[in-house]
Amino acid sequence: MCGIVGYTGKKNVTDILTGGLSSLEYRGYDSSGVAVIADGKTKVYKAEGKLQNLKDLLATKQEELKSANVGIGHIRWATHGIPNEINAHPHTSTCGKLAVVHNGIIENFKELREKLEAKGCVFKSETDTETVAHLVNLKYEETKDLKEAVRLASKELDGAYALCIIHEDVPNTIIATRRNAPLLIGVGEDENFAASDVPAIIEHTKKAIYLDDNQIAVLKPNSIELFDSNNNKISPKVELLPWEPIALSKMGYKHFMIKEIHEQPDVIRNFLSGKLHSANEPVKLDEVKLDKEKLKNLNRIQVVACGTSLHAAMVGKYVIEELCKIPVDVEASSEYIYRTTVTDEHTLVIGVSQSGETADTLTAVKQSKARGSHILIITNRPDSAMAREADSLIPVNAGIEVSVAATKSYVAQLMAFYALALHLAEIKDSADKDYIKTLKNELLLLPQKIELLLTKKEKIQKCARMYSSSKNFIFIARGMNYATALEGALKLKEISYINATGYPAGELKHGPIAMLDETLPVLSIMMNGKVYEKILSNAQEAKARNARMIALTDSLDEKLEDLFDYVLNVPHVNEIISPIMAIIPLQLLAYYIAEFLGKDVDQPRNLAKSVTVE
Repeated sequence: MCGIVGYTGKKNVTDILTGGLSSLEYRGYDSSGVAVIADGKTKVYKAEGKLQNLKDLLATKQEELKSANVGIGHIRWATHGIPNEINAHPHTSTCGKLAVVHNGIIENFKELREKLEAKGCVFKSETDTETVAHLVNLKYEETKDLKEAVRLASKELDGAYALCIIHEDVPNTIIATRRNAPLLIGVGEDENFAASDVPAIIEHTKKAIYLDDNQIAVLKPNSIELFDSNNNKISPKVELLPWEPIALSKMGYKHFMIKEIHEQPDVIRNFLSGKLHSANEPVKLDEVKLDKEKLKNLNRIQVVACGTSLHAAMVGKYVIEELCKIPVDVEASSEYIYRTTVTDEHTLVIGVSQSGETADTLTAVKQSKARGSHILIITNRPDSAMAREADSLIPVNAGIEVSVAATKSYVAQLMAFYALALHLAEIKDSADKDYIKTLKNELLLLPQKIELLLTKKEKIQKCARMYSSSKNFIFIARGMNYATALEGALKLKEISYINATGYPAGELKHGPIAMLDETLPVLSIMMNGKVYEKILSNAQEAKARNARMIALTDSLDEKLEDLFDYVLNVPHVNEIISPIMAIIPLQLLAYYIAEFLGKDVDQPRNLAKSVTVE
């Protein structure tokens, strides 16, 4: 959730660090800081709030920083201790010579803190991270070897961490290590980098080394050495990074979120490229290693995910059961990992995560893999920790998503589930061939239909302005679009802070109907199909309680204008494909409401893009 950048080289260290941190702002944060070694001394600068506050501080310190040639930077999303300058990273040892930045959670920090205080360490913050600074420094005083100190200290740490550490006695050097938290090394010419994610370094290098758990990297301007937890030297595997810096540009849009909403037609095209060329050809998923024999031995599918990915999984359940006739369970990863589960070698476990680093989902995947389940990962990051656990993989090819609120990655995940369901159905021969062909044709036509929808946003903008003052919002749907209602509500609450809730339409009368009055908007997702008339009936019940009514529909029934205050029309698609078409206006509605309210659309409060702690 936090963002880390490290640099050793000859360029302006603070510019590299703050530039990298700017590229990681999408992860969510509440404070920032850097530590550098200048004039042979470790110097730390921190600021609460936006990164600009840190930049302003550093601008006044350029004279004392001009000799700096190594440094580490951090943006913090608070887990232990309130967001303030004291709790911001980097944290230092008692002597002030050693500084550390950390992403993750040290679960045994209380026990460590008691032991360290007993040895004379003086704590300044409430954070778990400060224990790392003191612990590593004690090991360094014993060994006089910073890499060895980090290795020994790591053995005493429980939990998840990505760490970058500098010490003024060890010039030009960063020690980096990780366990269950993302960290990569950027390989440059006479300079090297460390970072939580690719955007922080892509401007400077396209070569990277992905650290595995418990590996330790020693970075100097002209060298990178890699060691395992037993101090054995490892040959680094250098990989080419797939992204261009232009991916981080708004390209003329006001916010990344609206840019990414408009990218969704191309996201679908990119996903289908190489997988589905025409309705007459089978879906091709080369990295899905499930043949007819393996499918025959499966008795269930378990999908684990969090947040928006969980909603994509709920749609996936409907599609797979409809086409493949295999029972599918969907569960929040955060619940799954703390109960007794019955996955085994006859279970296909699908982990869904935009980042591929979501801590709860990664833990769930590892637990299932240990029980012999086949692991299939759907992710936007084929270079992620979760992808490395996969037996089968579906990269969604959405490109970098900067806005914290997921939009294009959600649509890409939905596409992955449709492709998977069609692929499995074709292997199993479990669905009517003409129906399969129809669905494939619908998917191929989706991009141009969404492009048409995106050219007609005026009514959505008008609707957003009308309801931007609402304190509460209800979304209702039935069947597979119940997940769409949940996702629409999530988008609205994430970026506008309006209390929005999604309900199965049939459950409205079982309690929530008590909330309805003339102040409460109710948005009904009414896509043509077997539940259309039922949702229409539920909408009439809400109208009878004076609720403010909005319809999202592909129906052209003129009678809807009498029942609803606003009718948001979308192009018609087959009902089973409708969750993709239906989510686009809800993303736009949330965006425009938040924009009218003057909210920070791309970086909503308290949220992080990649949730790497449980």
